[in-house]
Amino acid sequence: MKLIRTLAGLAALAAAPLHAQVITGPATIVDGKTLEMTGTAIVLAYIDVPEIRQTCERDGAAWACGTEAAEGLAAIVGRAPVTCTIAGVSDDGTQLATCANETFDVGREMVRRGLALANDDAPNEYGAASGVARQLKYGLWAATYQPFAEWRAANPKAVTRIVRTANREGGARPAAERPGPERRFTNALGCAIKGNRSIRGPWIYHLPGQRYYEETRPEDLFCTERQAQAAGYRRSKE
Repeated sequence: MKLIRTLAGLAALAAAPLHAQVITGPATIVDGKTLEMTGTAIVLAYIDVPEIRQTCERDGAAWACGTEAAEGLAAIVGRAPVTCTIAGVSDDGTQLATCANETFDVGREMVRRGLALANDDAPNEYGAASGVARQLKYGLWAATYQPFAEWRAANPKAVTRIVRTANREGGARPAAERPGPERRFTNALGCAIKGNRSIRGPWIYHLPGQRYYEETRPEDLFCTERQAQAAGYRRSKE
């Protein structure tokens, strides 16, 4: 089995572009297709998933398909390092990548478990994984739901935004200018600081354990207070 995995890994490397950017390290889950690695947001290429606040219907009842997709991604990634090969850039400038650990091609496994759908441009193996999920009626294949793009268009405030921190010139901060490490707030779904936008008042973020944390429905999620503040939020007073 170990030999098979090694050969598969060598084949993947051979298929990758010679100068493709590769990022390796631990990953934090943001939502069902977004990872944060060493301060870099990465969206899994070739798949689409329900937004974290999107619900589907299964067996005649509401199913939190977006939350389950995020939980499934967390289970697939686990705590081991992940290696991501950059495949392109999305419309909003986020890097797209295929990611793998010792056991899985992460995106393909999301498709195989029925927690994601393969895009039309996905590699053949993603199509094969989709066939397995469809035949066995895993996840989304046993549910009804609004197409994800339509749901995002109809619920723009509920779509998780990826927050980037840049210097005044618009580029990444050089290492000497970066502030020291700060506390990260994460849970099984990824970033755990809840940002709540108000039309009339200031935007507020809530930390786990604060008075209104559990009842707050977030419009944005952050891993650090610095990220929340950079996006225009201030900390809740209670």
